[in-house]
Amino acid sequence: MKSDDTIIPQAALETLSEKSRACIRSLVHYLMTLETPDLPNNPEQKIAAVLVLLYEGDGELRVLLTTRSKELRTHAGQTALPGGKKDPSDPNLTFTAFREANEEVDLPLSSPFVHTLGLLYPFISLHKILVTPVIAFLSNPDLLSALIPAEGEVSHIFTHPLEAILDPSFAKREDLVPIGSEDWPYETEVYNTTDSVVPMLGNTSYRMHRFRSSASPIKGLTADILIKIAEISYERPTKYERYAPGQLRNTVDIVEAVARHSQLITPIMQ
Repeated sequence: MKSDDTIIPQAALETLSEKSRACIRSLVHYLMTLETPDLPNNPEQKIAAVLVLLYEGDGELRVLLTTRSKELRTHAGQTALPGGKKDPSDPNLTFTAFREANEEVDLPLSSPFVHTLGLLYPFISLHKILVTPVIAFLSNPDLLSALIPAEGEVSHIFTHPLEAILDPSFAKREDLVPIGSEDWPYETEVYNTTDSVVPMLGNTSYRMHRFRSSASPIKGLTADILIKIAEISYERPTKYERYAPGQLRNTVDIVEAVARHSQLITPIMQ
C-alpha cells in the first residue's frame, strides 16, 4: 500500500505547514481505504470526472476553481471544478479529469508537480450524471500563473481556501465580491443556504449551500464535493448544519432514488 510520501515526494511534503501536511495525509489514507459503492447497474448512465486540485498558499490548503462562461448552454456563469464527461477513448476517469482540465485551463496533462492522490466516490448531478472527483495536489503553485481560461468555456480562474468550506468565516480574509452584487446577490456575509424538496430525489429535501468567494458563488454539486473533501482533510464537521431534515446522504440511496424517478417519468416523455 502506498503512503503519502510515495504519492508526493518527501521534499515537497517537507515544505508544507504541519496543518497542510496533516490534511494531505488524512486525504491519502481515506482515499486508499475507500471502498467503491455498489451502484445500480445502468449501462446508459452518463459518467464524468472533475479535478479537485489542491495546493498550499500562505500556509493553508486552497482549491482551484473556475467560473463557467455565460455563453455555455448549461450552468452558465456558475462556479465549477475543471472537468467534464468521459469520452469513449478515455482510458479511465483520472485521465478524463486531467484532459478536461487541460482543455479548460491549460493545466499540463503531465507534470512532475501534479500528484494524484486518488478518487472519491461519485456524486450525481441535476442532469443525472455520475461525477467522480479526482483529487490531486500541486506541489509548485507557480504553475497556476501559467493557466489560461479556455475562450467561450471558462470566463475566470480563481482559488478558495478549503477550510473556509468548513467554516465560511475564514473567507473574510479573502478579497470577496461585493454583497448584493451579481456574484453574491444575498444579504448574508459569507454563507447562504436554502432547503427544497426535490422530486428527482424521491421528494426528499436537499440543502443548497452557497459560499461567497472572490468570483462566482461556490454552490450546488461543487460545494457538496468540496464539503466532503474538507471534512476528510480536516477531520471535523462543518460549522453549519450540513443536511436538511430527511435529506438522503448515501450515494447508493441517492442514485437509486434518481433511477426510480427516471422510470416514473419515462412514459410521460415518450
